[in-house]
This record gives sequence, structure tokens and C-alpha cells, in this order.
Amino acid sequence: MALSFLTLWAKRLLFDPKYANVLALLILLGDGVLTELIIAFVPYTEIDWETYMYHIDLINGGERNYTAITGPTGPLVYPAGHVQVYKLLHDWTSSGLNIRLAQHIFGAVYLDSVLQTCRIYLGAGGIPNWVLLLLPLSKRLHSIYALRLFNDCWAVVAALGMIQMLQKGNDLLATLFFSLAISVKMSALLYLPGLLLILWKRHGIVMTASHMLQVLAIQYWLGKVFVDEFPREYLKQAFDFSRVFLFKWTVNWRFLGEDMFLSQVWSNSLLVGHVCTLLLFAHFKWCREDGGLFAMVKRSLTRPTKGAALRIEVATIMMTTNLIGVIFARSLHYQFYSWYAQQLPLLAWRTQYPIVLKLAILASIEYAWNVFPSTNVSSSVLLVSHIILLLGIWFGWPSGKREAEAQSTPKKVQ
Repeated sequence: MALSFLTLWAKRLLFDPKYANVLALLILLGDGVLTELIIAFVPYTEIDWETYMYHIDLINGGERNYTAITGPTGPLVYPAGHVQVYKLLHDWTSSGLNIRLAQHIFGAVYLDSVLQTCRIYLGAGGIPNWVLLLLPLSKRLHSIYALRLFNDCWAVVAALGMIQMLQKGNDLLATLFFSLAISVKMSALLYLPGLLLILWKRHGIVMTASHMLQVLAIQYWLGKVFVDEFPREYLKQAFDFSRVFLFKWTVNWRFLGEDMFLSQVWSNSLLVGHVCTLLLFAHFKWCREDGGLFAMVKRSLTRPTKGAALRIEVATIMMTTNLIGVIFARSLHYQFYSWYAQQLPLLAWRTQYPIVLKLAILASIEYAWNVFPSTNVSSSVLLVSHIILLLGIWFGWPSGKREAEAQSTPKKVQ
């Protein structure tokens, strides 16, 4: 009797959409315990925390010239939102000396990312409940948050907030979260094409431009103390699009060799590939119901204050946009896995692949990010896995199998 009762509840938790919130809560509680155990028993790894704190010491001492703010592992190269976050952490952790407290704070940020991801998944639909169980399984992700204290974590939770707000139709808050994300790290700019497309489809060109002005205004407000005194230095350091990362730390494109990896030809090729892939998805997938990207743009230009959307799959568009950006990034350092790790299960379930292949793709990507230092093999595995996943999304279901089947079922005439 007890066994059948437990079996019934297990089935409900794993497969019944009505119990998805309960399963998400249990996952959050379990992952919270796991994260605390990791903090307690796995040694902390110092990488950039001391440098971040050194930067804040200089800023607190009155320095406003970004080119003069440097530390043990390098200069300050992040926008002012990063400074604001780490100023607070500097205050809360006794000038950065209480690292254990910092780990607990980052553990809480990690759990917030899990909570937001669960809410995005449930809002997106088309995913079995049990897929949520995949979210706490990443060794690398726990390490990035709880053991290494990277600023990527803060950009990620802001980006997740943006996706949630887009799902709810609150585009004003969505652009606020987007601006906060890029104020911490420019990596969030990978979402910009998807965000522009959604805003344009919903509101037309005029309101889209208004939202982008809001993004710029927030950037100015956050960086005002630096921009007013040393604007050129701030913009050059905080938004340096020409910066080249070291080959020794990259997880992707390792098999190319350092000379090709660092070449301008390769950089330009990746940029062209990135833009072309986005255009293909926008024209043939995301704007298909609007007659294609160019038809949507043309129609919106004739009605600049009105949108042109029929349906918008927010999570699919934003996460696929992010994935495309990751694929065509010249360099991916280990902490960059946090940019998209929690989005991979949803994207895998937007494909029509069998479950075994979906899980194999996720496992292969996780494997590649856990090989240190990266090798030609691990780098190749990562690229192939990304390509297979992206092709699956192209030929897959924008809303997931459940919704696709529901849409193909004829409705009864009442």
C-alpha cells in the first residue's frame, strides 16, 4: 500500500504538470543542501576575488580613472554595475576577507538562478517535469558560483530576470534587467538580437528604440561617477570589443592552434557566421508566421508604433540567440559555462531527438567543460555537441512536443 502510494506520488511529481511547482521546490531545497555541502567540504579556489577587492579599495580611495584601476591579476575591465555589486560584497565581507560569507552569498545567487530557471521552464511549457532534475547536476556550475565567485554569476541572474519579464509581457522591466546584466559583464549582449526581435515584433520600431534608450540611460546612471570625469577611459576599458582572450584558457576552438585562433581572419569569420546564423533563424524560424524577417521589418516600418507579432516563443528565441552567440565566440573561459548551462535542457527538449540523444548531448557538453586544461578532443566534443543541438532546434518544436501535439489536434466545434 505504502509502495503504491509512493509510486503514485513519484509519477505525479515527474510527469504531471500540476505538480511541477512541487518538484521545483524539492529540487531547490535539495540543491541548497548540496551547495552548502560543497562550500563546507570543497576547498575555495582564488582566481579573481582578491583582484576585484583590490579594485574596490582603489575606487573607495577616490580613483575614477578606469585605466589606473588595476590589481594582482589585471586591470578593471567590467562596467560600473560590476563595481556596484562588488562594492556591496566588499562592505558585507569585511573588505573581502570573509571569503566564507562571500561563498554563502554566491551560493544564494546560484539558488536564485535555479529558481528563476525553473520558473522560465514552467512558463515556457512543453517540457516533462523530470527534466528539472537535470538542473542541479552540473559540477562545473556549482564550482563557478560557490568556489570561484565570478562576476558572471550576477550577470546571469539578471539575464534570467530579463527572460522571465519577457515571458510575462513586462518589457519595461525586461530591458531594465538586460541593462543591469550588461552593466556587470558584456557577455549579456549576446541576448541583444533576440531582445530586439521580440520588442520589435511586439511594439514596432518606435517603442523598441525607446527601450534601447532606457538601456543606455541606466548604463550612464550606473557609471556616472566614472563617465563624468574620465569618459574615454571608462568606455575603452569597460566596453572594449577588441579585447582578445588568452588561448591557454579557452575551452572552445582549441584544435585550431594558437596562430589561427588569434588571427583577425578567424575573428571576422566567426562574426560573419554569427550574424548569418542569427538572420537565418530570425527569417525562417522566429518570424515565419510574420512572413519572414524582412516582411516583418517592412510592415513595422509602415506602422512604426504598432507591433507585427502573431506568436512569440520567448524562452526559445532568447536561449537560442544566446547559444548561437556562445557557439561563435572566439574564446570561452571556464566560467562562461554559466552563461547558458541551465538553458541547455530546455533547448534539448525543443529538438525532436530521442531522449537518449538529448541526454548524450547534455552529458557531452558537461564533459567538455570539466576537462582541465581543455584538449583538442574536449574542444571538438563541445563544438560537435553545440552543432547537433542547434540543428535539432532548427528542425524541432519551438514550444516543445506537448504544445506541438496540442496544436496539431483538431479542436471540437462547440
